[in-house]
Amino acid sequence: MMSLSAVHIIVLVGGALMAGVLIGFFVRKKLVESRIEAIEEYSRKILAEAQKEAKTAKKEAALQAKDTLYQMKVEFEKETKEKKENMLIQEKRLLHKTENLDKKIEQMEKREERISEKEKTIDKIERETRKKEEEYKRLITEQRNQLEKIAGISVDEAKQILINSMELEAKHDAAKLMRRIENEARSEADRKSQEILALAVKRYSGDYAAEKIVSVVNLPNEEMKGRIIGREGRNIRAIEAATGIDLIIDDTPEAVILSGFNPVRRQVAKVALERLIDDGRIHPARIEEVVSKVNKEIETSIREAGEQAAFDVGVHGINHELVKLIGRLKYRSSYAQNVLQHSMEVSFICGIMAAELGGNVKQAKRAGLLHDIGKAVDHEVEGPHALIGADLARKHGEAAQVIHAIAAHHEDLQPESVLAILVQAADTLSGARPGARQEMLESYVKRLEKLESIATSFHGVSKSFAIQAGREIRIMVESKIIDDDQAHVLCNDIAKKIEKELTYPGQIKVVVIRETRAVDYAK
Repeated sequence: MMSLSAVHIIVLVGGALMAGVLIGFFVRKKLVESRIEAIEEYSRKILAEAQKEAKTAKKEAALQAKDTLYQMKVEFEKETKEKKENMLIQEKRLLHKTENLDKKIEQMEKREERISEKEKTIDKIERETRKKEEEYKRLITEQRNQLEKIAGISVDEAKQILINSMELEAKHDAAKLMRRIENEARSEADRKSQEILALAVKRYSGDYAAEKIVSVVNLPNEEMKGRIIGREGRNIRAIEAATGIDLIIDDTPEAVILSGFNPVRRQVAKVALERLIDDGRIHPARIEEVVSKVNKEIETSIREAGEQAAFDVGVHGINHELVKLIGRLKYRSSYAQNVLQHSMEVSFICGIMAAELGGNVKQAKRAGLLHDIGKAVDHEVEGPHALIGADLARKHGEAAQVIHAIAAHHEDLQPESVLAILVQAADTLSGARPGARQEMLESYVKRLEKLESIATSFHGVSKSFAIQAGREIRIMVESKIIDDDQAHVLCNDIAKKIEKELTYPGQIKVVVIRETRAVDYAK
């Protein structure tokens, strides 16, 4: 019983499960079908909307296409209209040009007609002219024959006479023209040179204070002379041996004279002696010590003076040995003019003139500063200081133009460049200006007398006058003995003799005056 009931239960349960499965299947089928219907409905809606949007887009595209077509049509009509207008304008221009061409062609035809008429007239005139020309030639020939008979000379002879007279006249005019051009050129050259020199002096305008090398040492009292001489003269001998300078102790009150050719040694002796006098200890060992110290100081001073001079004038790159020689010029003088100051002045003036003439200013200044470098050693080396200076410049690597300008500044060599002439002119200007150099009154008077005697020694000279402090001499000559041409020769001869026999600073102007007087009386 128990087992049968269990079977029934199992069957019942199995049937229930089968029924549940079938119910679930049908329910699920309904759900799926409802979903499918919903999806189909949604698809139909989407399709309807898509078809609606497609129709709308199609209508918009059609409208846009119509609008674009309309715009293109309007633009095409506008361009066509503009092209038509341009073609009308060009057509009018062509018509206008065609009309102008027709008018010009018509004018050219009329002009050709006038030219042909003129040519006919000219041909007629030429025929008449040829006839008249033949008639004139015939008449001229007849007149020439008659003139030859009357004058007694042929045509060729008359031509030759006329040519000769014209030649003489042309030569005379040419000579006058040459003389006028020469005078104008000389006048212009003098004026220009004066302007350059005046400008050089004006731009330099340096104050000049003449430095003299003092060869006298003042003493505080007469007893100091004995102390300088020393026992048995040992102090004075020590000073002379150490400095190479002679000491002259004479009756001059409270003074000792230093004598020697070397200006640097004389300066060393002067400074050393002054220091010994101030110190009061004067004996051979002290003398050697002081002289040695002063020698070093003077050497330093010389180098610094040379460097300062080169710096002041703007000249660089000079060999250090030449710089020392430039500094030594500080203790050298010429006619009481300090040679270092003179060299700097020449350098400035030479540079200014070179600038005015468009030359090399640096080279001109260099040559001006070094032109008297030979004077630093001319007491040690024989020969003119210009040639000595040129040798020194050559030895220390200066340029050939500078060397030649140094050698030629006193015409020991003939000047061959503008630079040499500029150095000559600047040297003369620096030495000849008022206040630059001094002379003793006695030597000055003797030089003037010698100058006048040289002039009066020539035949035909009646009087001579030295003026402008000996810078110019005016010479009166006999007009009956010396004519105008001889006056020029005499002037040159006197100048040459003055150069040969006289020593003077700067230059001397020689003026020969020839006077002719014609006197008559009205009664």
